[in-house]
Amino acid sequence: MNHNTAPPRPARWRLVLFGSGDFACNLYWQSVTLYLLFFYTDVLGLAPGVAGLIYMIGAIWDGLADLAVGIVAQRGRYRYRTLIAGGTIPLGVAFVLLYGAPAIVDEPVAAALVAHIAFRSLYALVNVPYAAWSTRITQDSGDRTFIAGARMLFGAAAATIVALGTPWIAARIGDGVSPGGYLVAAAVFAAVATPVLLMVAASTPEVLPVAAVERVSVAACLRVLGSNRAFVTLNAAMAAGGIAAALLNQSVLYYFAHVVGDPGAGPGTLAMMGLVGVVVVPLWTWWATRRGARSAWFVAGLVGLACAAGFAMSAAGEGTTRLFLLGMQIAFAGFSLAGWAMLPDTVEYGEATQGLRVEAIAFGVSALVQKGALAMAAAVIGGVYDAIGYAGGTVQGPAAVAGIGWLMIVGPAVAIAVSMVAMVANPLRRETHDAIVAGLGRG
Repeated sequence: MNHNTAPPRPARWRLVLFGSGDFACNLYWQSVTLYLLFFYTDVLGLAPGVAGLIYMIGAIWDGLADLAVGIVAQRGRYRYRTLIAGGTIPLGVAFVLLYGAPAIVDEPVAAALVAHIAFRSLYALVNVPYAAWSTRITQDSGDRTFIAGARMLFGAAAATIVALGTPWIAARIGDGVSPGGYLVAAAVFAAVATPVLLMVAASTPEVLPVAAVERVSVAACLRVLGSNRAFVTLNAAMAAGGIAAALLNQSVLYYFAHVVGDPGAGPGTLAMMGLVGVVVVPLWTWWATRRGARSAWFVAGLVGLACAAGFAMSAAGEGTTRLFLLGMQIAFAGFSLAGWAMLPDTVEYGEATQGLRVEAIAFGVSALVQKGALAMAAAVIGGVYDAIGYAGGTVQGPAAVAGIGWLMIVGPAVAIAVSMVAMVANPLRRETHDAIVAGLGRG
């Protein structure tokens, strides 16, 4: 279907304001990514396999919730701002309970699982419409790359705050490994994230009207997505990149504690990784704008593989470990920028090749794929740590130390290589999207 009016391009300040929503989302997401598994094993004392299973179930549920929200958003023809505004305050409450509920009940495993599912459900309700909104603000590929860069900058800033703020608050509320400290940190992050998301919901325009999205069956939408080569290959690459990042990021605290022998260096390194993201995102944005986001993916992959190879051949000291992690963060920032810049463009690619615009469901399916990848990563970490005999809060044996080290190197390297293979098949070269938009009569 064609819509022959070209919507106006929004001002850059509006794009930046929209990108600030990722600051709020990443206060939640980075906490879950960087600290929740560690909280389960080393604060609550859950077995690694149990902790990994809870995390995996939560991630799978999250993916299903993402798909359900995408269906509701598209089939129900809701304004994205309505879904975000309605879910923001419950999301903040659920995030606090994520750390609070398991610590105050007699059945911490059951409480952790229920709280995890509740949080993931509400996160999907807010995050899927927020991500899909980038298709309605603008259809200019350059603007979308700019949005991706702004979102990445805000996300990296949030990652830095979470990485430094969580242990800082935990150390002042308790001894650094008490549940109360993590609970207070969660409450602080929720208090900051909530008004930011409400501001984004209230102030962001939806240039493309809801009426421009056809109301068709879910099955038809899924068939279109399954035939959308750009969408399928991009999501395969993003899933592999997500697995690589999860295996690395969730290994950092364990690696510094048991391989390097300096547990206090872990949070500081995570913060440095966040700061690196702030520095390199403008460079990746510049590259993607001029050479294409697909090109940026390959460059990022080569950076990651070079870092993994170099670190595998070096001594596991604190300095070399930090250099390795910072280099990998540069690569992951490139993946994230390229992925989020390209994902909105796959909507028009599918519309041009299949004759149907699939918007919110596309982002829901994409989120389902990514959360499935994170679930796989959590299962791998929990299974490997169980197999090597890891026990939280104790000195690890030689087999466990070696296993922690090799998982953090080999796992991400293999996943990065897979992501690059998937991206080879992606058809969204530079200038492709501009031609598609012109062909749809919106150029």
